Amino acid sequence: MKLVAVLMLTALPLYCYAGTGCNLLDDVVNTTIDPDVNVTEYIDGLKDILPNEKTEKAFTSMKECFFQQSRETLEKVQELQQAIHSSFWCAQY
Repeated sequence: MKLVAVLMLTALPLYCYAGTGCNLLDDVVNTTIDPDVNVTEYIDGLKDILPNEKTEKAFTSMKECFFQQSRETLEKVQELQQAIHSSFWCAQY
């Protein structure tokens, strides 16, 4: 699970570079790691960008994995996300 989080967060600078919408990706990541958002709310908020049921199941599994993490781990993921956003590569966009 931690590998998925790292891969997802390292994709941020590339996503920004491509101009495809850092704000959208940022919202998805924040919602994913927010322990106060349950799976139903999470999936409902992403319905517009989930192309099929398999993708929905994958996002559901990812959210459930984050539910199993401690608050400390979730805070560290948020710190990593902020570090990426303030990095030289993403700050340009």
